[in-house]
Amino acid sequence: MAYLLGSGGPVDVERLDLDSEAVRSLRAEGVRLVVPLVSQGELIGTLNLGPRLSDQPYSTDDRRLLGALASQAAPAIRLAQMVRQQEVQAKERERIEHELRVAALIQQTLLPKDLPSLPGWDIEAYYHPARAVGGDFYDFIPMSDGRLGVVIGDVTDKGVPAALVMATTRSTLRGEAQRHSDPGVILASTNDVLHGEIPPAMFVTCLFGILDAASGRFLFANAGHNLPYVRTSSGVIELRATGMPLGLMPGMVYDVVEGSIGSGETMLLSSDGIVEAHGPDGTMFGFPRLMGLVGSKVTDAESLTATVIADMDRFCGPGHEQEDDVTLVAIHRGSSAADSAGVLTALLDETDSFSVNSEPGNERVVMDRVGELAARLGMTGEPLERLKTAVSEAAMNAIEHGNGFDPVLAVDVSVRKHDNGLFVRIGDTGSVTDLASRAAPNLEAKLEGTQEPRGWGLFLIEQMVDELRHEVLDGRHVVEIRMNLEGAGE
Repeated sequence: MAYLLGSGGPVDVERLDLDSEAVRSLRAEGVRLVVPLVSQGELIGTLNLGPRLSDQPYSTDDRRLLGALASQAAPAIRLAQMVRQQEVQAKERERIEHELRVAALIQQTLLPKDLPSLPGWDIEAYYHPARAVGGDFYDFIPMSDGRLGVVIGDVTDKGVPAALVMATTRSTLRGEAQRHSDPGVILASTNDVLHGEIPPAMFVTCLFGILDAASGRFLFANAGHNLPYVRTSSGVIELRATGMPLGLMPGMVYDVVEGSIGSGETMLLSSDGIVEAHGPDGTMFGFPRLMGLVGSKVTDAESLTATVIADMDRFCGPGHEQEDDVTLVAIHRGSSAADSAGVLTALLDETDSFSVNSEPGNERVVMDRVGELAARLGMTGEPLERLKTAVSEAAMNAIEHGNGFDPVLAVDVSVRKHDNGLFVRIGDTGSVTDLASRAAPNLEAKLEGTQEPRGWGLFLIEQMVDELRHEVLDGRHVVEIRMNLEGAGE
């Protein structure tokens, strides 16, 4: 092969003085002339010729013609080989992608199909693997005593191996949760099962908690996972519990810590994919930034998860490649059934406030919550429906026009009862000037196309409520709606 690569043209086998098995084999086959096929410095084959039918030797013209033929044939053959190789690789990729799709489908079936529905509680979960399949997981497990098991975990590594370990861990936790009611015992038993059953270089971080919805009591044990954050009225706190990750060593003991989620408080559980995400300059997202988001004005669980994900995307920059699986579980406790109407009324005599992020659909969250408060204060029938319509429209204006659908920007809502009136304030980052400059809606002008088809919002609100005002408070545009609690139907 080395000789043919350096020959520069056809080689006469009869005159070739080489002690080579290949040469002897060619001569035995009756080959007289070997023309090397060389492409990009690589010998990809030979063109072998026996004796001419005329028994005449190959002439100089014959050799020149064969050399020209070889120079054309070699790249064509090389191209055909590359196409065939690509076809084989494409089929292999298709097979692997099919297996990954199946694995991802199986993994999705293992995650909870529905979120728990607890009166007075709002629960939201977010999961996005870095690859087709990942090692993060979360679960909600109904306990035998009526409490709710809450699980979040992270398997080292990514891809199919991590997904298989994730499936094993989940099924083991569920089995142990049916036999034990202590989070520490559940983790200890799961650890003993996993040790020796998963690859030596892999382990699982996991937090297992049990929520008592009636009291807000949260008992949990932690196997090396990120600490939960709870936003309280006095700030954000960590619920601290530590322990060895699952699967590393047998016979581990996990301490049980008791926390609580009070009325109006929110707890966030997360995996490493959030805090270990990197920005374009290499800086890490970090725990302080995540804690700051938990302490923001966003209250409900869905808005909190959306805010965290949006902030991570903005921090990492456009087109960033996700480094690790990302999982979030947010649990928010609203006004519980234990809050009597009298307590609620006393609260509303001052102010009840909440916030939502600026995403389509959150106007219904504002409408439903304000409507529920108004109904508890005695507003019913047509007045209540008019209030809900006006509040929904005002919230939509704040989300779309005031905050430009930016999920990080909050729409602030406050509800205040004063004397015979119910006052609803909805704030955004817009300005009164922007609203005042809009032309009053004119049906004929809109039909003629001289006025944009939209722009009925403020006009509609004014017709629905007893009073509508605009003002700027602390640099934010605020719409205030007033409705009479008595005689509203007149």
